[in-house]
Amino acid sequence: MRKILIIHGPNLNLLGNRETSIYGTVSLDDINAKLEALARLSGVELAFFQSNHEGDIVDIIGRSAKDGFSAIVINPAAYTHTSIAIRDAVSAVNVPVVEVHLSNIYKREEFRHQSLVAPACIGQISGFGVQSYLLGLTAAIDLSAETDRARSGK
Repeated sequence: MRKILIIHGPNLNLLGNRETSIYGTVSLDDINAKLEALARLSGVELAFFQSNHEGDIVDIIGRSAKDGFSAIVINPAAYTHTSIAIRDAVSAVNVPVVEVHLSNIYKREEFRHQSLVAPACIGQISGFGVQSYLLGLTAAIDLSAETDRARSGK
């Protein structure tokens, strides 16, 4: 069964209570449940990881291919705009990565308009709330099939 890694960055563990005017009232557990339901329908296995620590995120990205993941969906959250380390980890692994954001980062404060991570990703989806994650997972499912075919030589 294909495995896809879902990475939630800093402060996303506070969803549901944090700046609800921007992020809504959905919790991280709610998001994960919706992703899990889509994964079951699509026949893929998900692993979830949330960290407020940049190095932990870099480490799990770095291990992703070895751990058998064929795609990653990441919301780097605040690290989107600051982390060259996460960007370099995404570039270093041979695993397709889709960047997602609940809010439209381009309609927010100017410092949020640049993603350091996005240029290393296959694509970015933002501004659709939970739907951003679901769209990102849909793309990752398609990408994971390509990754698995390439790894098996078929």
